[in-house]
Amino acid sequence: MPHGEETALGALVDAADGHAAALVHDGRTITYGEISEASRRVAGGLARLGIARGDRVAIWLPNTPDWLVAFLALARLGAVAVSVNTRFRSAEVEDIVGRSGCRALILWPGFRNIDFAGILAGVAPAALALLDHVVTVGDAPRAPLVAGAQTTAFADLLKAEPLEADEGGPDHPCLIFTTSGTTSKPKFVLHRQGALAAHARHAATGLGYREAGTVLLQLLPFCGTFGLTQALAGFAAGRPAVLQTVFDAQEAVRLIAAHGVTQFNASDEMIARLVAAAEDARAFQTVRFCGFARFSGEPGIVEAADAKGLAMVGLFGMSETHALFAVQPRDDPERRTLAGGVPVVPGARVRAVDPETGETLADGETGMLEILSPTRMVGYFGNAEATREAIAADGYFRTGDLGYTTGDGGFVFVGRGGDALRLGGFLVSPAEIEAHLETHPAVKACAVVAGSGALAGKAVAFVETAQAPADEEALRAFCAKRLARFKVPARLFAVDELPRVHSANGAKILRNVLRDWAAERTRTTPEEDRP
Repeated sequence: MPHGEETALGALVDAADGHAAALVHDGRTITYGEISEASRRVAGGLARLGIARGDRVAIWLPNTPDWLVAFLALARLGAVAVSVNTRFRSAEVEDIVGRSGCRALILWPGFRNIDFAGILAGVAPAALALLDHVVTVGDAPRAPLVAGAQTTAFADLLKAEPLEADEGGPDHPCLIFTTSGTTSKPKFVLHRQGALAAHARHAATGLGYREAGTVLLQLLPFCGTFGLTQALAGFAAGRPAVLQTVFDAQEAVRLIAAHGVTQFNASDEMIARLVAAAEDARAFQTVRFCGFARFSGEPGIVEAADAKGLAMVGLFGMSETHALFAVQPRDDPERRTLAGGVPVVPGARVRAVDPETGETLADGETGMLEILSPTRMVGYFGNAEATREAIAADGYFRTGDLGYTTGDGGFVFVGRGGDALRLGGFLVSPAEIEAHLETHPAVKACAVVAGSGALAGKAVAFVETAQAPADEEALRAFCAKRLARFKVPARLFAVDELPRVHSANGAKILRNVLRDWAAERTRTTPEEDRP
């Protein structure tokens, strides 16, 4: 969509049929008209508290209609929503609220018996110095949650006089996502309204949400790009979404049948649990497809889903480019379940470049993926240096991911760039070695990292075993049968569980921890120099 045609975020719901169902939550159907009206009232209430254009407000809520109402209300004011995962505790909340300079915090004190008061008590007072207001969903807390901050019930905001006219527009910043921060403090990804609304519209088209009879199932949390992009794309299409506050696989399977769900997106972990909860293929008979992205390295996902009649389609996205940035062709059996796809945004381009020379590579050659898109982030909030490093002189965003282009404007994601291995002089994705190892019956899951010291330039594998510890030499021999010699791990270590970090978009393996483990174990265990 050309820049001049962009709209504010509120237009996504304002333009929909006001009588049409927008959300189904806990047995209640909420229309687009009700969402629009509620967001205007909450905007009016927040304005009376002094929240204005440019102010940052943290949303620390689970998946409820109130999350989306609050987000749209802030957009109408021209304020910026700062997403906070309900799994976060004092250290994360202190960093996010403090560094972003939030003026208000919206939370549900009674959610899942989480000690929100205790978490906030553990936050350094300096990080809350700018916090003037705490807005609470549900029952009011017995005591103030933040000293010196005014406490207001969200229910009271819903009764306020509605904002007469939106004060936020397409060019105003509206949202901060936090990166996972596995090796450093998370960066704050800043988006503006026009780009976010445009991306939602393009994603709605690219994923088929505009098709008649579409019913979405919202399982992914709004505090991450994967969940929020799906929700906004559903709004852009004017379709209903069945909303689950806390993921429960058995309940999700029931909701699919009860509401005739046609599409949903999920992490590989969620899909594994959904497939296990489904008795047979009838559980997914209304589902056209499920969009997925591999996060935790869960093996056998596609095969298990196919066995239960759940069609899987590979996606690609990230906080900086939005989720649902690309989707694989559903009619191409060879590519359908690969991560990556064809960009949904007209005019978006993807290239793969040589990590050492920066030269653009030919189709099919693996390199570092770079993306040019009119809907990408504004930049990293409060971090101009990181923004400069991330965006090339010609506007392409450096994803830090490995992949190759496919000649039709699409691409295939093969792994995180920081995880890439230089083996035998070749750039190798660890996913290639992992995928082969996970076909061995003794291997439940695995992760491969680069060795160091005497094993520099060689692969080291860590495996979760499905039964008694697998024999290291047997696994090496298994790899040698099907992989190039330089790809065969020099060492394989059995572990009870791979280290993972959970984010709003799924669980990710902590490869930096594995690299440390590899260095320690190979340093203390003399080994021959294996080719």
